Amino acid sequence: MNIFDKGFTPAEAVVRYLDGDYVVIKPGSFVRCALTGKPIPLDELFYWSVDRQEAYADAVVANQALERFGRGI
Repeated sequence: MNIFDKGFTPAEAVVRYLDGDYVVIKPGSFVRCALTGKPIPLDELFYWSVDRQEAYADAVVANQALERFGRGI
């Protein structure tokens, strides 16, 4: 099933964040940014914290998390 199929409903994925990669635990089309709550399509997911197991919407938000929480991005 893909986003062009009739009746497709986006679902939030459950992801395990690794160094330089991630593993999808529960299939879905997006994850949520830990700071903004913004949905991030999995094919646009580039920033996360392995230590905190959080996704970030973009580099600016990832930097804000780094400043707020310290090392671990």
